Amino acid sequence: MKIHEYQAKALLAQYGVPVPRGKVAFTVDEAVSAAKELGGSVVVKAQIHAGGRGKGGGVKVARDLAEAEQYARQILGMTLVTHQTGPEGRVVKRLLIEETLPIDRELYLGIVLDRAVGRCVFMASAAGGMDIEEVAAKTPEKILKEQILPGQGLAAFQARKLAFGMGLPASAVNGAVAAMQALVKAYNELDANLAEINPFILTKDGKTLALDAKITLDDNALYRHKALMDLRDLNEEDPLEVEASKFSLNYIKLDGNIACMVNGAGLAMATMDIIKYAGGAPANFLDVGGGANAEQIKNAFHILLADAGVKAVLINIFGGILRCDTLATGVVAAARDLNVKVPIVIRMEGTNVEEGRRILAESGLNFTVADGMKDAAEKVVRSAQ
Repeated sequence: MKIHEYQAKALLAQYGVPVPRGKVAFTVDEAVSAAKELGGSVVVKAQIHAGGRGKGGGVKVARDLAEAEQYARQILGMTLVTHQTGPEGRVVKRLLIEETLPIDRELYLGIVLDRAVGRCVFMASAAGGMDIEEVAAKTPEKILKEQILPGQGLAAFQARKLAFGMGLPASAVNGAVAAMQALVKAYNELDANLAEINPFILTKDGKTLALDAKITLDDNALYRHKALMDLRDLNEEDPLEVEASKFSLNYIKLDGNIACMVNGAGLAMATMDIIKYAGGAPANFLDVGGGANAEQIKNAFHILLADAGVKAVLINIFGGILRCDTLATGVVAAARDLNVKVPIVIRMEGTNVEEGRRILAESGLNFTVADGMKDAAEKVVRSAQ
């Protein structure tokens, strides 16, 4: 689950990470009031779930209240397009009004899981303020890394090593070390997938602060953090993905025209791969899970077909906990209730597969039953064309 910058900063501040003074604003009047409270000279920042806001015109420095109002009117309600939003952009519905600071240097701090080593890794770089992907591609030597041992956090000596490696003056090292250790504690205790501060700044008077912050929370751990669920902004998520989450369906919308319904994440990934191999393009990732019932199958169908770009559907099921006859019953009911017009290709194996095929054959509906994944992919690609 992604959250906004101002929400991430509020969480980090609770753990002791220093952040600038700021207030969220949902209207121009609230933005002006916040700017007045912060002294007039402020930064007006669009709040959307995407990076590159500054390059897209979503971050402006206001010298006084008049400019703060001007920029708030300009940014609030605009469709902000960045390299992460895609060409459709995102409508800005909230702003962060923040104090200006005398920046001396911009650094980078971040934590991710490194699957190659099976541990979380703390990354730091003197090349802050830039896209970290660009730094990694062009000058990877500028990214310093320290592994975080499970249950131990980031040791003080590791944080000092990173601080000196970024070239921080001795007077600023202790503050940076405390901020790095607090960031790790927040990452662990919030069950985050990603915690990033870019830029992490050194001011001209020697202070270190998180000028920006990005936190992505693990959806699967939210049951341990019920209060964090209130941070979810449904306006920033794809409507079909929001709808799918109501029925405990794992759905991610993609750009292709072949809808996929699969049980099991690994099989879903393999299904998308083989569709590409056959010359098609998947329209989504959809894992209905092992314990899906007929009602969930119907809901999944409804979500798949709500995508106007879908030209064909591939159902690929290995019957275990989800029996093939249960699947077939759900598919037939959904196809009738929703008046499905697009071709449907079904490949299923496993528990009660013969009964499932009988249900499909006797339904009177025009399903195409495939013999194996390769056959299914080729048939659905032809159908979509």
